Amino acid sequence: MTTNRPPTLLQKMGLDSPMALALHLPSRYEDETRLYKLEEALNRGKLTSVQTQGLVIRSQVIFRPRRQLLVTIEDETAVLQLRFLNFYPSQQKQMAVGAHLRVRGDVRDGYQGPEMVHPTVKAIAQDAPLPTSLTPVYPASAGVSQATIRKAVCQALCDPVIKENLVEFLPTKLMEQLAPSANWPDLQSAITYLHLPPADADTQALLDRTHPAWRRVQFEELLAQQISLKRAHTIRRQRKAPAFEVKSTKGKLKVSIEKGLLKALPFTLTKAQQRVWVEIGDDLSRVYPMNRLLQGDVGSGKTVVAALAAARVMDYGYQAVVMAPTEILAEQHFLKMKEWFHPLGIEVAWLSGSLKSKEKKLAQDAIESGSAQLIVGTHALIQESVKFAKLGLAVIDEQHRFGVRQRLEIQQRIGMELFYCHQLMMSATPIPRTLAMTYYADLDVSVIDELPPGRKPIVTKVIKASRRDEVISGLQDWLSKGLQAYWVCPLIEESEVLQLQTAVDSFEQLKLALPNFKIGLVHGRLKGEEKASVMADFKSNKIQLLVATTVIEVGVDVPNAALMVIEHAERFGYAQIHQLRGRVGRGSADSVCILMYSEPLSLAARERLQTLREISDGFVIAERDLSLRGPGELLGSKQSGDAMLRFVDLQRDVWLIELAKKAAELLLVEHADLIERHLDRWLGSRAEFLKA
Repeated sequence: MTTNRPPTLLQKMGLDSPMALALHLPSRYEDETRLYKLEEALNRGKLTSVQTQGLVIRSQVIFRPRRQLLVTIEDETAVLQLRFLNFYPSQQKQMAVGAHLRVRGDVRDGYQGPEMVHPTVKAIAQDAPLPTSLTPVYPASAGVSQATIRKAVCQALCDPVIKENLVEFLPTKLMEQLAPSANWPDLQSAITYLHLPPADADTQALLDRTHPAWRRVQFEELLAQQISLKRAHTIRRQRKAPAFEVKSTKGKLKVSIEKGLLKALPFTLTKAQQRVWVEIGDDLSRVYPMNRLLQGDVGSGKTVVAALAAARVMDYGYQAVVMAPTEILAEQHFLKMKEWFHPLGIEVAWLSGSLKSKEKKLAQDAIESGSAQLIVGTHALIQESVKFAKLGLAVIDEQHRFGVRQRLEIQQRIGMELFYCHQLMMSATPIPRTLAMTYYADLDVSVIDELPPGRKPIVTKVIKASRRDEVISGLQDWLSKGLQAYWVCPLIEESEVLQLQTAVDSFEQLKLALPNFKIGLVHGRLKGEEKASVMADFKSNKIQLLVATTVIEVGVDVPNAALMVIEHAERFGYAQIHQLRGRVGRGSADSVCILMYSEPLSLAARERLQTLREISDGFVIAERDLSLRGPGELLGSKQSGDAMLRFVDLQRDVWLIELAKKAAELLLVEHADLIERHLDRWLGSRAEFLKA
């Protein structure tokens, strides 16, 4: 009879197989191959971690100023004290008088002379041999010791399964052709080396992950990713999708929705908008599904391009859906689409989680019957209860906010039995080139790199929170001119951990300081109707100052609001501030964004605020964001629970990405029989995520 045993701590870390353990590579190393006499260790240990050993001559527990264990060791050259603030009885027994200890740590000057606080300790024989390789230090979770991981990894590396899984099967000629002077080891040698590097290894290259052993592992991982993406691209082109060419106005079709929309727009498309619309229109005319990412900085006019794509699809009697990650953003799209399409006789349906049951049922019926030609909403659109009559296009705004699992669900949810619908993803967070090369290799990318005429540059100022009264005084002058403003805070209500000025507090204080003006408050915990009411009043200038959390980060368009104050700006990231700043500068007035910060500032926060003050280019800011946060958060892949690339630095390793792309192309053409083996080795079930 089998029993369902609870997972071990290693299994909870995902280390549930010999291969997983083999690929759990060290984050750093400790040099336990060198041993210094105590006298020498006392000098060297003040500069770096050092290893020494000695005989325990004193071991005692003291209680002042707090309970702690003091152990004194000596050799023929000097004496050293070890201090432990947290310890177990077993450790006390291990370090009893007469024991011989090998210890590693930093030396500092204590009250009673040189000491090590919480060093690494091993009880050994006096003549115990030193290890011949560096000691790996692994990423670990709470409760899992380094000793446990080292033992499990060592066992895994000896497992016959590993030798079979890590067998060299990439053609030698391919490796020589791609990197003739790289001198990389084979994969099994590389992984073994990284777990147990010799004492004379180049530790800096190991830490920087530029050592040839690291390069081999990074190349293999990138190769798996590139193969998966290129294959997904090929598979997509084999699927069938309805083709939507420019519809002629002759014959049965009396009025073209697309042409009617273009004619009704109160502005002319910029050259950049015209260019990307040609690219998207060309995709829509193909017999395989479009999978395009439309990038454009805040306010560049992506929504109207998406509306034209929807119009093209509706001209053929198909439905189009526009989905956004937040209700505020989705509602902005709904109001804009309604304004453009209602005069053309198009029914625009609205579907969100906050709708009452009766309203939701009416919307779902309209979608299923096909009477709703254009549908706008939130995640509610991918629920099983929503059935489309004839879906031709899905537009997903701020697609990175959905996470990989959700984007996969969207793709699977909107597919039809015989046809797949076209998909247009939009993002106001520019994707850095290196990110596009790796994670978006299956996407065609269009960029609107031009702002509409009349958009004025936004002046960004960085001001200390101690000058808050001056800021409020300036705000009063601003509002007196008939202009509106935003005041953004990072929290809704007081937190014991982060004692920050909150939206609720700021709202109350600003009401007292500015009694002649109407002030509104909007945050994520308000009900949908309340939020909508406040936003409508702000848009119509019934509210002059809007106090808000980051719910206004995307989608809010109020041309008369030309000033934004961001409190505790040091708590926000690059992309958040750039998005928030994009809410102003949409009208004819000169626009200002004030980044108000509290001291002390960390070096990273200081650099971030300085960069945002000087730079308005979204792509430059995105590159800085990538270097700070890594790809997971920018892509939304962290929400899936699976990091797609574990060993590669996208900014440092651009040349390696290019190499992997070439190798993937060659393998797909000349060695198709090796593809599955390589993907299974590196991705397993995770390969699906790369298709999102």
